[in-house]
Amino acid sequence: MNATGMLRDDALKGKTIIVTGGGTGLGKSVSRYLLQLGANVTICSRRQAVIEATANELMEETGGVVLAVQCDVRNTAEIENVMTQTIEKFGKIDGLLNNSAGNFISPTERLSYKAFDTIVDIVLRGTYYFTLAVGKYWIENKIPGTVLNISTTYATTGSGYVVPSAVAKGGALIMMKSLAAEWGKYGIRLNAIAPGPFPTKGAWDRLFPEPLASMMDPTSRIPLHRVGEHGELANLAAFLLSDFSGYITGESITIDGGEVLMAGEFSHLEKVTTEQWDMIEQTIKQANRASKKE
Repeated sequence: MNATGMLRDDALKGKTIIVTGGGTGLGKSVSRYLLQLGANVTICSRRQAVIEATANELMEETGGVVLAVQCDVRNTAEIENVMTQTIEKFGKIDGLLNNSAGNFISPTERLSYKAFDTIVDIVLRGTYYFTLAVGKYWIENKIPGTVLNISTTYATTGSGYVVPSAVAKGGALIMMKSLAAEWGKYGIRLNAIAPGPFPTKGAWDRLFPEPLASMMDPTSRIPLHRVGEHGELANLAAFLLSDFSGYITGESITIDGGEVLMAGEFSHLEKVTTEQWDMIEQTIKQANRASKKE
């Protein structure tokens, strides 16, 4: 396992990338690596104090330049303001990382209409608003841009207890694939990353409060028996935002330690002990011998 940076130091030199939800968690970790690779980064979220603190921290760490602009991705005027300030500061926009998200775990019948709307509006509406805004800008200015969505593994499979998120992530995934087909002629690429568990302090605790946290040990259902490191996802994100992935578009890449593979019909048999397998083997042999005598 190696979560150190995999791209050369100047891989994103001269590129300007907007990261939504860039003040904390995975957005912050990816932004840090983009800066290390020479990119200019604009981070945005609803909490100005948080993104300003993050911007100062990242600039001190990396020596790069970070612009922090408050933005609710459900508001098109605020999205336009992020783009305007980014262009004024850096000259142009080359990439967009749609990372803003909202989620909670609940039986769906317990949700109000407003609760459902809140998640869908942030995750789906915010993604297509921002993607449409930068797409129009790139097409008008003949700029070959790149969009990367942070998706989820259940965007394709569905999942109980996170239905609003699954609906929104599924919609964003299909939008990405559809626009990859439509906007390829403009040199615009769109891809997605579907992460498994990449715990972040705060967000993880809010999503899995006790007693859920004790019940939801993710390593027990992951073949690699560990959660992901932020550097591993940052490496993949930087690659997909860079010119090194110039022939990849319309793809969603899963990075989950094999977690989705454990949904197979017989995957629960991992819990069978060695002694139990010995007993099962003997039972099968006895049954086979008995069937041959019949």
